[in-house]
Amino acid sequence: MTLFVNHLTHIDASVWSPTHGLMGASWHVDAELDGELGPDGMLFDFGEVKPWIKARLDSGLDHTLLVPTQAPGLQVFDCAEGLCLRTQLPYHMELRGPRQSFTLLPWSDITVADVAAHLSTELSRRPPAQVETIRLRLREEEIETAAYSYSHGLKHHAGNCQRIAHGHRSRLHIWRDGRRAPELERQWAQALDASYLIHEEDLAPQADECRETLSVAYSADQGRFHLTLPRERCHLLATPTTIEHIAAWLADKIARETHGRIRVQAFEGIDKGAIAESS
Repeated sequence: MTLFVNHLTHIDASVWSPTHGLMGASWHVDAELDGELGPDGMLFDFGEVKPWIKARLDSGLDHTLLVPTQAPGLQVFDCAEGLCLRTQLPYHMELRGPRQSFTLLPWSDITVADVAAHLSTELSRRPPAQVETIRLRLREEEIETAAYSYSHGLKHHAGNCQRIAHGHRSRLHIWRDGRRAPELERQWAQALDASYLIHEEDLAPQADECRETLSVAYSADQGRFHLTLPRERCHLLATPTTIEHIAAWLADKIARETHGRIRVQAFEGIDKGAIAESS
């Protein structure tokens, strides 16, 4: 017997790609469970399926940086913060943080299918009673309009959002003077895609010769974090990079550039986000 649950939950993470660099990712999670029916005529109570799987994803790779350890030009080694990641392709980056902020995978690149297979194997090792096998399917949200990915960290967050390199793939909706503005959406999604958003307060001191990079450093409940990456991949905000502030930052910038009345609906991954207006 197979039980299925579609749209069971979402995963938000960042991915290191030897081709594209640091990318935010958001995936729908669908699940199938194989096993035998119990005396109550059920394989696994639907009310328990979602919290059981979600709890294991939340304590696993959700809100981590997925690292393909066999990628070219990549090094991972122990450091005072926990682990250090150094990259050469497609650009130089160094990230240091607690071990739980990384998911190390023995691959040359990260693919959605491989991540789903990895999670299915992990969950099937200790399944609930009567369940023999668990299969997950991960898929990106289908977005016909503008979309972008970004990574960030929130040092004041009590949960896993404090990790310095987690991210999202998101829709972006913009209205100018009461009318939807697809061209503005495409323009800003392109400007933000594969970017890293920084609270100016978290900038770390750098030597004068390091003008092509920016460094971010902070301490949070889970430990110390440090990230250095190319300046051209970064956007600076005067506020923490919560979705509420991202929406307000975008609305203000677009309103100043267009001299219009702007409304921004900024998504944080799938089906959640914030709305801000400026004129």
